[in-house]
Amino acid sequence: MRGFGARLSVAMAQRGPLCLGIDPHPELLRAWGLGVDADGLARFSDICVSAFAEFAVVKPQVAFFESYGSAGYAVLERTIAGLRDKGVLVLADAKRGDIGSTMAAYAAAWAGDSPLAADAVTASPYLGFGSLRPLLDTARRHDRGVFVLAATSNPEGASVQGALAGGRTVAQSIVDAAGAENSARGPGSVGVVVGATLAAPPDVSALNGPVLVPGVGAQGGRPEALAGLGGARAGQLLPAVSREVLRSGPDVAALRAAADRMREAVGYLNRSA
Repeated sequence: MRGFGARLSVAMAQRGPLCLGIDPHPELLRAWGLGVDADGLARFSDICVSAFAEFAVVKPQVAFFESYGSAGYAVLERTIAGLRDKGVLVLADAKRGDIGSTMAAYAAAWAGDSPLAADAVTASPYLGFGSLRPLLDTARRHDRGVFVLAATSNPEGASVQGALAGGRTVAQSIVDAAGAENSARGPGSVGVVVGATLAAPPDVSALNGPVLVPGVGAQGGRPEALAGLGGARAGQLLPAVSREVLRSGPDVAALRAAADRMREAVGYLNRSA
């Protein structure tokens, strides 16, 4: 099995640099004519799996599944398996973060051998980057990836992520720590999350790994403005879009067409200048 970084690079080169979200928000369920319940959740997810089968990466937002309890987790397990059966890389947007044995348990769930384990998972480092060690080690053993929150677009994050520590921002220190992981253990398997609408993103030029860029489309990020974000090289940025595409459902063909339009809009990010 190739490492996550290598698999992601191939997928982005062949299928485009785009991460599509599965965010079954109650308002979207209603807009699609579905019930706000586990059955509606399952139908929503099945439609997304069918529509997104030819794309590189799909990101189920875990919170919208776990709000339905065990039934929601069952749908999530089936969704992850369905996407992977179609050759799609799955990024579980779980944003887990804790310490010690609790972090190890999260690692086993999302990056180990459990039915929830995806190709990669998002994680929060704000208990200290070192607190992620159980997850980073588990992901490496299973050839999975980790995307670490660095600089998010929400205004509440700025006071923490933009704070100075040792002459650099906290967000920059997280990017640098992720880069050190890639240097020590092989390139590409530890990425960071950097919001698309940030005016002053951290420098990712030495990360040697992918940058997940949420906030494209409905949240205000413009596809044509992403090139070079934070000093990123060609093929490094992975824009993430959810509502901008999902509002085109529930018709599978319309959903796929909306995703295709977005893939076209960000395709230039794979090309060197």
